Amino acid sequence: MYDHIGLKVKDLAASRRFYEAALAPLGHVLGSHDDDSYAGIGPTGEPALWLYAAKDAKGPGTHIAFRAPDHAAVAAFHKAGLKAGGTDNGGAGPRADYSPTYYAAFLIDPDGNNVEAVCP
Repeated sequence: MYDHIGLKVKDLAASRRFYEAALAPLGHVLGSHDDDSYAGIGPTGEPALWLYAAKDAKGPGTHIAFRAPDHAAVAAFHKAGLKAGGTDNGGAGPRADYSPTYYAAFLIDPDGNNVEAVCP
């Protein structure tokens, strides 16, 4: 539903590793990037998540939800994100309190943002 989102990150390399790994199962790849200042990740040729190096990044974090094609992709997102330095914030599974068919997983990225993959 969104066109693009930009996040300030304290450690661009760590955030890039995390998002590249966690979002690969959802079909997203690294696009435009500069190793010192930014990285764009999204569908091939259409980066929609922009990471910007900002040593002074502050705040409680942002919530981002990425649509997944199926339950297996949600689980793969969670597994890859944990391996790449994310913190578990809710494993892959149904969230009946959100809606009867809502299936999601949640991670906290290296900067404290709550990142979700969802198959509604």
